[in-house]
Amino acid sequence: MKIRAKNIIIFTALTLLPSSFAKADLAGQIDQIISRSLQQGVKFSIHIVENDSGDTVYEHNAEELMIPASNMKIITTAAALKYLGADYEYKTKVGFCGNTLVIIGSGDPLLGDEKTDSRYGREQGWIFREIAQELRKNEVQSIEDIIIDTGVFDNQCVHPNWPSDQLNRWYACEVSGLNYNDNCIQMSTKNINGKVAILIEPQTSFVKLINKVTPITTGDSAVGAYRNQQPNTLIVRGKCKDQAGPFDVAIEKPAAFFGFLLAEHLNKTGIKVTGRLTEKILAEEGDFRLLTEFTTPIGDCLLRCNKDSLGLAAEALLKTIAAKNNPDGKNGSWQKGRELVGEYLQELGIEENRFYIDDGSGLSRENKLSAQIITKVLLNIYNSDDWELYKNSLAVGGIDGTIDDHFRDEKYKGKIYGKTGYINGVKSLSGICVTAGGDYIFSILTNDANGPTRTAINNIAKAIIDKTDDTIQ
Repeated sequence: MKIRAKNIIIFTALTLLPSSFAKADLAGQIDQIISRSLQQGVKFSIHIVENDSGDTVYEHNAEELMIPASNMKIITTAAALKYLGADYEYKTKVGFCGNTLVIIGSGDPLLGDEKTDSRYGREQGWIFREIAQELRKNEVQSIEDIIIDTGVFDNQCVHPNWPSDQLNRWYACEVSGLNYNDNCIQMSTKNINGKVAILIEPQTSFVKLINKVTPITTGDSAVGAYRNQQPNTLIVRGKCKDQAGPFDVAIEKPAAFFGFLLAEHLNKTGIKVTGRLTEKILAEEGDFRLLTEFTTPIGDCLLRCNKDSLGLAAEALLKTIAAKNNPDGKNGSWQKGRELVGEYLQELGIEENRFYIDDGSGLSRENKLSAQIITKVLLNIYNSDDWELYKNSLAVGGIDGTIDDHFRDEKYKGKIYGKTGYINGVKSLSGICVTAGGDYIFSILTNDANGPTRTAINNIAKAIIDKTDDTIQ
């Protein structure tokens, strides 16, 4: 009996060896990958866990607070699922108060979003055509005023900690209770017989252009659009040989942008707009008569936020969380959203002094997270009923989103689901590796990053698949 017991103990120990060797090999491989970067002053926070057990298989400064860049969107979208639910829909309402056409915004970040419209086979401007069609059905030939109600969010459209010199970029666009076309115009220039023409989409007189582009016959084209003190008057500078662009330029006053485009379209289709365009909060909806409404499911917002890193989607979700937790369902703010996200993290057992939330997208450098926090959030979603919805919102290595150009080798293609992050000096990647030996959640945050840092990050994700698959074989 003693001999049999000894054999059993030996057998049990042997069955544990492959897993132990795999962890040791993975740790050695990752240490080797990051060693040169560490010598160059790059800071890492890395945490890798086995999904089913939640056991840590590798960590390096896993609790170190770092600027996460767009990995902040992982936290925001997870919190959105918690507070809003997987069935939540944005509903933008169009109707009448007396003879006034009213649009009540819901904070929907994807109205007129090109990629979302493409998925559904919708052409640019479809929403204006549908409104005009509904008006004609109701035999409306003219309207007086147009009111845009953006009261679902507060009046702070620009985050105070975003870089002021980047507010004309698509990723730093204003956040409104009514958003349209990612709150951007698409601009391009064309050299026509020595004269430079500036083209914008959608075409509108809402934006004024001052053409300072120089035509050239040799060299490369380089064009940019710059704001001045007058809202939506853009100075376009640079040089153009043949053509430049298209590139996105963030506009100011996005709700007015939507209303102006609507009025232009209605006038073109024979429905006269005779009054004024006003942005204000309706005192009450008692005399509001619904004409039509437009819905966007939260799943579409998660997808654009995580897969394509659309900052507007993240910020709108954060403010929507805040609005829906206010008694009147309005006045969603960054401050309230931050508080609710903090409460969510504390419910997961993360102490209040172990993170700092500043915005929803990660554009602010004031955000502070650790790799361990991100893996804890991802593991929490993994063990919920929302995992498939969430997983499908992530970019897929070698296939789509922000990592479609990475992990294209057959060994890795389609096996890494992740959210990238990048601002100056910050690079990150967090998500899940699907391997033959099971799934692994990982988070890799780097600060003081340099050119080769992205390669090091990618190599860590590859190493998870390499070591796990090699062990199984």
